[in-house]
Amino acid sequence: MSLYSRSYVLSGWLMIGWLGMAGSAYASPLSFDDALALGVRNAPELSANAARIASAQELIEPADALPDPKLSLGVTNYPVSGPEKGSLTESQMTMQRIGLSQAIPNGAKRHARKAIAEAELGNAQALRHVVHLMVHHHTAQAWFKRYYLERKLEQLDELDQENRLLTTTVQAQIASGSAPLTDSVLAKQAVAELADRRDALESERIAAIAELRRYVGEAANEPLEGAPPSFDFSPEALRASVKRYPEMLVLAAQTRTAEARLAEAKAEKRPDWGVELAYQHRDERYGDMVSAQVSFDLPLFSGSRQDPTIRARQHSVERLQFEHDALRREQMSELEGHLADYAALSHQLKRAQTTWLTLANQKVELQYAAYKNGQSTLDAILAARRELIDQRLRIIDLKQQRDLIAMQLHFSYGEPMNE
Repeated sequence: MSLYSRSYVLSGWLMIGWLGMAGSAYASPLSFDDALALGVRNAPELSANAARIASAQELIEPADALPDPKLSLGVTNYPVSGPEKGSLTESQMTMQRIGLSQAIPNGAKRHARKAIAEAELGNAQALRHVVHLMVHHHTAQAWFKRYYLERKLEQLDELDQENRLLTTTVQAQIASGSAPLTDSVLAKQAVAELADRRDALESERIAAIAELRRYVGEAANEPLEGAPPSFDFSPEALRASVKRYPEMLVLAAQTRTAEARLAEAKAEKRPDWGVELAYQHRDERYGDMVSAQVSFDLPLFSGSRQDPTIRARQHSVERLQFEHDALRREQMSELEGHLADYAALSHQLKRAQTTWLTLANQKVELQYAAYKNGQSTLDAILAARRELIDQRLRIIDLKQQRDLIAMQLHFSYGEPMNE
């Protein structure tokens, strides 16, 4: 190999090593807060909402602006018969005209249009809060799901040592003639059963990583860091803050938009007006002329034109107000349900940790001691161990369910999120 080839290969290996070091330097464990931040940063829904807010902001300034002025060009009193037919100069009345006019909507209508634009901006901003909540919920659920699956796998790993002790005990009992040979098969079946459960959990963990990757990208491949946060809350404070629930804020913003549209419909009953200034050129023998005029709309038939629109928009406002009240009641009911579920899960978790788990451990120990004394069977030990495993995994499930409810209560009814 030539010196040039060796240098090229060496450079390539150095570059690969440098990239590997760079990749490991930037890789870091994924905490709960990091996952939420990445979920917000990567969410296309938030980018779409940001564009909607920018669009609404751009529409505020021109909302109450005057219409563009109009330029008019033409000929008036042009003769089409008689001795002056077809001439622009022979008739004293024929004029070449240029005019400029400006329509001026009434002040109430312009104010209402600006109010509509501002309400649409408020609606877009309220929707942003809803999207934030959705992204936080989905990201947190995916992180929780993976976290608690990994806690279950840790529980199964701890059981491997117990399996080895059980296998040693079974072999000793068989060797002493205190247990039948079939117990060695039962012990191996218990090990295989535990391996099956581990494989199933590992498959769920891989699926959970894929779900988390949807929200945080490749950071989902990193190990998790830390435990779920403790969401402390006061039921009284949550009940008082139902009005800040994101969907309530959106409905309130929609109501403000409807009210502004109602004000616009009422303003249609007030006349708009306009001004026009025109310069009229005639033959030099007659001299040029200037004219000015003011025009007014005459809403004389409001009973069949403006009033139906006003009534329709009034009904829209009333509908949104009723929907707001219905949503408030629904959210209060849902909140009470969440609080009841949280309390029940907390009681069940405490009972599982202090009572059921203790009893399951005692049962395994008693069956184990009885088996070594020839007073029990291996089937009884394995059944007790299954109960213990199920109880340990149930405790993890209870923690996950309780933490998910606490997270939802915190984000939905707690302090507004920093956006």
